[in-house]
Amino acid sequence: MVTELAPDRRPGVRRFWASTIGKKAVMAVTGVLLLAFVFAHMVGNLKTFLGAAELNHYAAWLRTIGEPVLRAEWFLWLQRAVLLVALVLHVTAAAQLARRDLRARPVRYVHRRPQATFAVRTMRWGGATLAVFVVWHILDFTVGAVNRDFVPGDPYHNLVADFRVWWVNVIYLIALAMLGLHIRHGFASAARTLGVGANRERAIKILGSTTAVVVAGGYALVPVAIMTGVVH
Repeated sequence: MVTELAPDRRPGVRRFWASTIGKKAVMAVTGVLLLAFVFAHMVGNLKTFLGAAELNHYAAWLRTIGEPVLRAEWFLWLQRAVLLVALVLHVTAAAQLARRDLRARPVRYVHRRPQATFAVRTMRWGGATLAVFVVWHILDFTVGAVNRDFVPGDPYHNLVADFRVWWVNVIYLIALAMLGLHIRHGFASAARTLGVGANRERAIKILGSTTAVVVAGGYALVPVAIMTGVVH
């Protein structure tokens, strides 16, 4: 006797979120959004090499985006809210997919695939490391709680003061290495989820690796330049 499955009567959005492909699609879209922000933020950080006035002017300009359509502080908080929602959805989808994968395969493979295992471990543990680093970064450069020489409204001074401390550089460089690996592996995964054909897999891998090097390397230039005295 064949038992018929009851139809899924949940609303479309909830049904989409409950599916594996839905969670992967959410991860892909939010990943693209977060990557766009990370890239734009990197470009802004490189203004450090143009001097204190240029970087501080850029930081002040960011707080006026949206005027006169919206009050500046409203638009700034709107940006933060969008990024926070994207981050929460990205992390939640990743955690639920990982838990679902473990439930579906409680017994490990007899023959492990080193390359695939490394990629999965990098995505999971790297993602967790980056989530902790985001909190540290906010406490460091936004709130100033962990920056011993923090001056409100002077991001150039705060950068130089912070990256003169060797262990702060170590924290940031490790996080950037994790970011690069996360982008490299996530880029190909997002491309597959969003429908990029297998015939373009090699091009996607090259583009993902290039993006990872550019972003991680671009961010690393500032702490390395300050640590070596190029920027002072």
